[in-house]
Amino acid sequence: MSMVSVKMWASLFFVLCMLVIPGQARIWDVREFGAQGDRKGNDTPAIQKAIDACSTDGGGRVYVPAGDYHCGGLQLRSHVSLYLESGATLWVSPKKEEYSNGNRFLYAEGQTHVTIEGRGVIHGTGREDLGRKKEDSRPRPEFRVGILRFIRCENVMIKDITVRYSDSWTFDLEFCEKVYITGVSILNNYYRVNADGIDPVSCKNVHISNCYIIAGDDCIVCKSRENAPCEDIVITNCTMSSNATAVKIGTESRSDFRNIHMSNCVIRDSTVGIGMYIKDGAIAERISFSNCTIETIRKPELVRESLMNSTYPIFVDIEKRDPESRVGWIRDLTFADISIISDNGILIQGMSESNIENLVLRNITQRVDRPFDYSQRRKHVGGRTRTTEDRRRTEFAQRESYVTLANINGVTVDHLQVWVPEHVFKPFPRAALSLHNVDGADLSHIKRMSGGYGKEAPVVVLESCRNGFLSSCRISPEREVFLSVRGTETQRISMAGNDWSQVSTAVQLGPDVKKSEVRGYRE
Repeated sequence: MSMVSVKMWASLFFVLCMLVIPGQARIWDVREFGAQGDRKGNDTPAIQKAIDACSTDGGGRVYVPAGDYHCGGLQLRSHVSLYLESGATLWVSPKKEEYSNGNRFLYAEGQTHVTIEGRGVIHGTGREDLGRKKEDSRPRPEFRVGILRFIRCENVMIKDITVRYSDSWTFDLEFCEKVYITGVSILNNYYRVNADGIDPVSCKNVHISNCYIIAGDDCIVCKSRENAPCEDIVITNCTMSSNATAVKIGTESRSDFRNIHMSNCVIRDSTVGIGMYIKDGAIAERISFSNCTIETIRKPELVRESLMNSTYPIFVDIEKRDPESRVGWIRDLTFADISIISDNGILIQGMSESNIENLVLRNITQRVDRPFDYSQRRKHVGGRTRTTEDRRRTEFAQRESYVTLANINGVTVDHLQVWVPEHVFKPFPRAALSLHNVDGADLSHIKRMSGGYGKEAPVVVLESCRNGFLSSCRISPEREVFLSVRGTETQRISMAGNDWSQVSTAVQLGPDVKKSEVRGYRE
């Protein structure tokens, strides 16, 4: 018997064993239901028949062998695993008449134990640029196909597949629980609007790990709808690039966000690295981002001016979407062990009527790699908004600082370093840290390493702050001013344990600050 025959009989024996051994899931090969895999005919009916037969029999694996399958909308069922073999590609149809459940290629509602896995590819329809580059005024198509929409499903697993060129949200998960997404590559057009990566909407117990995502819109974005919080979300070991926001909470925020934690991620070439946009009255609490690197957009000259002037490695904002919207709230928010490369700085701002509570920034390092003029800088709106505080679009966004914090109760900043080369510092001498209307700030180990110096560029600015404490800071001899204190509402600012022995003027008080409100420095 030839070696080829041996291999053929061994493969047949394996398949037969899978069919008859008790406790093993049965395999349903789509070719046995008429799928051709030659991209000439429509394989939708055959694949759907295999899914339905698998579900009717109690579940198992629907096997898609290597080949090219033209498909319209498919409806997945409980206890069915759709397995895409290496070399298998599902080519998504752009034709509206081939979809019965809206504009999503894979659809499930109210199902449980649904799996999509394998080393195959789902190839979408959004390959061309749309709406992101300068002077791109082409109208958006009326029908745009996203890859997946699961509604009220439980025990969902998406594993190891590759998705290319989704034309709308790639994975749209609404009101789902126990979702596991791992080892997935989403490779959308970086310049195509609405091509999100993964959107958990009012979901619970979601784990996203080991994914690689390129998106023309947000890479991973948590949203919430009325009376349905988004909570218990873990994002780890992912690499992302976004023309919008790489990891985002909001803007759709009609219910609360709780227990959301991102760690060990790499963010590259993104307009906003990490963003929180609370516009519809949500409470966002117990949220952390740790052990990450963030690089903002590398070619801002190619994108629309509105994006170029709203670039942030980290951006957090509370506002009312409409005059009638409820006011939201953010509390217990932590950023730790984050390394940044950007020409723009961090902006975290509450509202005058809703201050952020308990913000922690620990071990944050930023290297400023090129000059950027803040004169046209705006806050990143991130969605449709008729804001009721228009001044906040620019008020803090244009402050000359690399970390700007405003309208906050309770701030800890520990070990912040900002490295600014001379060719950047000379045209734009900026502070490392500025606080505005902050009550209760504990600041320590703040450092700016820059190629210039001068009274116009203190390292730290406190404006109208109360109950602040500054410690463990050291000034190099060439720096003239370390701390500038301004604002008529300044109260109870204290300093201790700082090494200012090599400078003549460590602290500069504005004319509207009472000397009695600032303690612990020499004049």
